[in-house]
Amino acid sequence: MIALPLLGAAILLLGGRRTNGWGHLLGVLMSLGSFVVAVLAFFALDGKRYSVHLFDFIPEMADIGLLIDPLSICFALLITGVGSLIHIYSVGYMAHDPDRRRFFSYLNLFVAAMLLLVLSHNYVGLFIGWEGVGLASYLLIGFWQFKPTAAVAAKKAFIVNRVGDFGLLIAMFMMWTTFGSLAFGDIAGEVGEASQGTLTAIGLLLLLGACGKSAQLPLQSWLLDAMEGPTPVSALIHAATMVTAGVYLVVRSGFVFEAAPTAQLVVTIVGVATLLAGAIIGMAKDDIKKGLAGSTMSQIGYMMLGAGLGPVGYAFAIGHLVTHGFFKANLFLGAGSVMHGMNDEVNMRKYGGLRKVMPVTFATFFIGYLAIIGFPLLSGYFTKDGIIETAMHHDPVLGWLAVLGAGLTGFYMSRMVFMTFFGEKRWDSEAHPHESPAVMTWPLIVLSIGSVFLGGYLILDNRLMKFLAPAVGQPDTLPTFHFVSTPGMATLVLVAIGAAIAWMKYGRAEVPELAPAGSFLTRFARRDLYGDAINESLLMRPGQWLTRFAVFFDNRGIDGLVNGLAATIGGTSGRMRRLQTGFARSYAMSILFGAALLAGALLLVGNL
Repeated sequence: MIALPLLGAAILLLGGRRTNGWGHLLGVLMSLGSFVVAVLAFFALDGKRYSVHLFDFIPEMADIGLLIDPLSICFALLITGVGSLIHIYSVGYMAHDPDRRRFFSYLNLFVAAMLLLVLSHNYVGLFIGWEGVGLASYLLIGFWQFKPTAAVAAKKAFIVNRVGDFGLLIAMFMMWTTFGSLAFGDIAGEVGEASQGTLTAIGLLLLLGACGKSAQLPLQSWLLDAMEGPTPVSALIHAATMVTAGVYLVVRSGFVFEAAPTAQLVVTIVGVATLLAGAIIGMAKDDIKKGLAGSTMSQIGYMMLGAGLGPVGYAFAIGHLVTHGFFKANLFLGAGSVMHGMNDEVNMRKYGGLRKVMPVTFATFFIGYLAIIGFPLLSGYFTKDGIIETAMHHDPVLGWLAVLGAGLTGFYMSRMVFMTFFGEKRWDSEAHPHESPAVMTWPLIVLSIGSVFLGGYLILDNRLMKFLAPAVGQPDTLPTFHFVSTPGMATLVLVAIGAAIAWMKYGRAEVPELAPAGSFLTRFARRDLYGDAINESLLMRPGQWLTRFAVFFDNRGIDGLVNGLAATIGGTSGRMRRLQTGFARSYAMSILFGAALLAGALLLVGNL
């Protein structure tokens, strides 16, 4: 699974221009080959788990090995399956890019790194894959580095993720110090021997790492800027790789969080806060990709909320992660199809009426839209409502806040659909919108099918919960999905209200081509809740001042002391050497003067 896409990346990067003609095809084949291996591993699993030792990495400390269990195989199927569809779509989307071969090499590298992350049987291999994902995201977000905004966005994503990586590293150090191992199984078996304070600290540090990769508060600022990369990159990051890594880390480390209730509570709080923040941001964005990025923040927040609710929540969180991989890839690639037909225009205020000229894109996008808002019987309905109902039983405050987030989702996603596909056309005269080629629309069709049926299959009869039980544990009592419940009905009502408001403002009414100034709340959302300003005030400016003080102290303090001592010695030497004239008579006079002083001193002492 890992070797095939890694080999593809190596061939395309080392082969250079000689692989330009067929490099994209190799990239697709390597990803599809990895998917085939994942499917074979899934059927060979048969509800069990097995590991593969590869080699010793750090003697007496850690080896590199792979763990195939229900949790890792779920991620492997998602990464390789959805990732392969994105590869196929990219053949058409990047057809005219002169650097297409390099793009596919980075896609292969991304898939390989993410597979290493989820298949490793200890935190060392996970961390290597974790950093590989960070590298690949940097390369892909900044793929069009000739654009200053893309280069800056890549650096921002890389640096913000280093903050989270620092937390993960410290957690690993603490686990090695406490348990003497970094293997998942060893730590799970000895977690009861550690103190509550130690476990809470490890849990919070793991959460910090998860917040960086999954763009959760307070490390969410990089995600919206990451839309500067090609649209298939956005789909891969948001649907099949990277942002799902944080959820995987929390669920895989469930034995730590279950033993540290405080850290587990913080996971749920971060999830709820982020699902609301992402939804609010998505409500005000006119850029179709940034609107979907805010949506990803929000949906990952739901997964984090579920991941903090124990074994029942784990199943719904992973279920929502898998279904989200399908409908979010569908939505992002649908947005890319719209951009492909609109000369790369991303401003939805310059769309309108596109359903008539892009029927396949519209139909598949609309299915993804229905799935993400939780339309009854579609995928999102089963997984997201499952998280909401579990949260409601755990803590009603968390549950009702999640219900509110669903209502906001109904508004911002309906707004996106109405502004893009309905109403009168608002595009420029230079634009000639058209349907995308089959190599781009067929992946959309496949993803839309998963967006319809996958959720019900996974959640009904607790199929996914029973499947995951050997890896994450099984609750004492299996839950029953309620088609009619108070939280479920409240969610549907709020979603319907949100969709109705969006229709009145953006479907029925004329959409101005220039965005109105809006209220303070609108401006607040457009500025990403002032996340960049907060980071600048709390982190960047103090860091800048600290750096300047360090430079001043180094120049005037450390260097000043060293240079001052050297100058003193040098000046003294310069004055002393004036006594060295080179004339024998001067030295004779000095000796005579010195002898006279010595004799006088002796006589004086003798008289005393």
